[in-house]
Amino acid sequence: MTKFYRKNYTFFLIKILFFFLIAYNVNASSIDADDFVTLGSDNAPVQIKIYSSLTCPHCANFHKKVLPKIKKTYIEKGLVKVIFIDFPLDLAALNASKILQCLDSNKQIEYLDTIYEKQDEWANGSTIEEININLKKVVKNLGIEESFVDKCFENENIENKVLKSRIDAQKKYSIESTPTIIINEKKLNGSIDFKNIDKEIKKLI
Repeated sequence: MTKFYRKNYTFFLIKILFFFLIAYNVNASSIDADDFVTLGSDNAPVQIKIYSSLTCPHCANFHKKVLPKIKKTYIEKGLVKVIFIDFPLDLAALNASKILQCLDSNKQIEYLDTIYEKQDEWANGSTIEEININLKKVVKNLGIEESFVDKCFENENIENKVLKSRIDAQKKYSIESTPTIIINEKKLNGSIDFKNIDKEIKKLI
């Protein structure tokens, strides 16, 4: 772990701890299903929650290689609904999550796809300022202007919602790593691959 990432991670943990101590006294909006990015029918018999950090390489790999198989096999047939839930592991991931939450719902999936596809381009840097610049360059190709990103970074309500969601998830599911997969409220054990997820889905349909 580089000096920057040690500093970045420590700062982020302090922010999480501080928010945890005041979480139920701040003016953060309540978290409900409409606050999350989703794919699939609301009537699907299987609901999969994906807790991920946008700077996590394993999360990027899951999004690029496993999710398309779930989409083709189950989501497009109305059998599975996927809910993407932010679980940022560092300050850079928190900033990327804040942009996601600021976007209109019709732009969020494209943003997620791009952020994971271009993760190596934006998530590396010697300072958080450098990473933020990289992030702004990547999202500009989606028509997201720098002024929009700056306003989003400064939005305390969005930040509180992301952090509260992370804390709630930690308390409910004891998340230890990302991605963490919850299938119909049961944490997936074993490999985070299509074969293992496919086996669990087939038990439920």
